[in-house]
Order: sequence, then C-alpha cells, then structure tokens
Amino acid sequence: MKRLAYIDWMRGLACVLMFQTHCYDSWMSPEAKKSSSLTGWSKLGGTLPAPLFIFLAGVSFALVTEKLCEKGIKRKTIAKQTILRGAEVFGMGLVFRVQEFALGYPWSPWTDLLRVDVLNILGLSMMLMGVLCWATGDGSVAAARIRCILAGLFAAVIVAMVTPPLWTTHRPKFLPWPIESYINGVHIFDQPQPWLFPLFPWSAFAFAGLAVGFFLFSDFAERKEALAFAALGGAGILACALSVFLDSLSIHFYAVYDYWHSNPDFFLLRCGILLVILFLVYAWCRWGFAQRGFSPMIQLGKTSLLVYWVHIEFVYGRFSILPKGQCSALKATAGLITIFLAMLMLSLLRTNWKKWRVRASQ
Repeated sequence: MKRLAYIDWMRGLACVLMFQTHCYDSWMSPEAKKSSSLTGWSKLGGTLPAPLFIFLAGVSFALVTEKLCEKGIKRKTIAKQTILRGAEVFGMGLVFRVQEFALGYPWSPWTDLLRVDVLNILGLSMMLMGVLCWATGDGSVAAARIRCILAGLFAAVIVAMVTPPLWTTHRPKFLPWPIESYINGVHIFDQPQPWLFPLFPWSAFAFAGLAVGFFLFSDFAERKEALAFAALGGAGILACALSVFLDSLSIHFYAVYDYWHSNPDFFLLRCGILLVILFLVYAWCRWGFAQRGFSPMIQLGKTSLLVYWVHIEFVYGRFSILPKGQCSALKATAGLITIFLAMLMLSLLRTNWKKWRVRASQ
C-alpha cells in the first residue's frame, strides 16, 4: 500500500462530508429542512470534516518532521521550516476572509474579516506543533519521537481540560473580542460560538494527530503496520466507551457542564471516532478497493485546500449555483452531485497541471 494513501483518502472523505453539509445547509428551504430527515443526517456528518482536517494536519506534520530528521536536518532548521509553513496557512486564512468579505460586499459585515475560521486555527496549530517538536526534538531520532508522542498527548489533554473554564467561568473578557475569539470563539457575541474554530479546543485535535503520526512512523509501526492501526482502532473504541461512561456519572468536574461543545469528554469521544475512522480507512486502502483504479476520494484528498477554498463560493458565496434557502431536498442533492463532480474535475486539473509543468521544465 502506498504510504500516504490512507491520509489522502481520509482528507477526501472530509471533503465529501463538508460538501454535503454546506450544500444542504445553504440551498434547502426552511420547509424542506423541517420535513426531510436528510437534514439531521447531514448535520451529523458535518461534525466530522473539521476534526478530520485538523487531526490529519497533525499526522502529516509528524510525517514531514520525520522525513526531515532522517535527512539529518537540524531541529532548528526543521522548526523554522514547519513554523513558516504554519504562518503561510494562517496567512491564507486571512486572505480567504478578505476574499469572502469582498465578494459579499455590501452585505457582509466588516466583523467577518476577523472571524476565526478553520484555516486560521490550522495555521496556528502548525506553528505551535513546530515549537513543540523543536522543544522535544533533541537527541536521537527514536528518543525524540517518543518525547514528541508524549508531548503531543500532554498538550492535547491540557488544551481539552482548560477549554470549559475558558468558555464559561474564566473567560478572558479583558481582551479585545478579535483576540478573545481565537481563545474561545466568542466573536462579536456574548457567548462562545460552537460553530467557530478557536484554539481551545480545536488545536487539541492537531496535537492528538501529531502523537498518532509519530506513533505510526515508529519502529514498531514500521514492522507491524496492520497491528499498529488495529491498536489505534481499539483505542478509539475504548475512548468512545470511556467518554460515554464519564458523561453518565452524576459528579462533574466543571462548574458549567456542556458535554456537546466544550467538555473534554466530548473531545475524547471525537478522538475515538477519528481513530476508528483511521483504522477503517487504512483497512479499506490496504485490503479493499480504494487503490484499485482511480479513487475520487484520494484525488480530492490531494487537493483538499483548493477544493475547500473554491467550493465555498459556489455554495455560500455570490456565485452559488442554486438559489440559497429555496430548494427542495432533491434539487439540493442534484446541486451536491454537481459540486462534487466540479471539484473533482478541478482537483484533476490541479494535479495534472503540476505534472505538465514538471515535464515542460525537463
């Protein structure tokens, strides 16, 4: 099996789940949303793309760091390179917000320019992971890998544990709202908004992915790859069961208990689901039909940032291919299929363009 096939397939899965959530949310009329059970399933699937993207960013970050270490590049140089890449992604997030504001003018409020989106938090998380890997990357590659695994898990736990008070009883209200929004997603509202992407808790998914990534590139996983993935899948099932058990207890640690948004138990559940998906996708790529012929999922996963950026304008933006809030479930589904095929074509053009440029340069 190609080493990165399961990562690309998971990214492709996140893209498809993102497409369906955005399409149904943007195009279906209020009456259609109330009368169709499709809405509930669509929203359920929509809870996965953001955790998948951020988690996989951590896994990919570990891969890049491992490859650079194997080449003998100094950890200071690796840190500089990875942190700059995170800054680049953060800058893309800012440019994306400017684009959305410009295309939505004069209806878009100026505060949308400062909204915390997934690209912003992806970039900041990558920068934080770069600092963490620099701090723990001294010594041999094997020893540094173990320290990075432990540090990633520790950082994920800390972020998840401090999220509830930062959302409720210990909010940093003394900060200007654009800065506080990066901590708890308050934006311009009185309370943190669960549909935004602040560092707490979203960066925890990146740190968890970082730990998983270094584990997958450990000597044990190299020797017994299938067993390593099965162990992660089993750990995911245990994490889900533990989350449900902790939620059932009558004693709660925090003054304000909000399981479905800020509680560490919910983060544990979602991490468990991510690990189970990781194992299932690995199995599908290794023993299933994922790599037998052309795979739309893998193709979309290779250009996930591009299709994320472009599809927003044709679903939510000025160039929406269907009238927003006026469509039946059937018409919105037809639009979803159109968006999927269009983004797949765009992805193919992008990857083939890279090949053409290489051939032309040669």
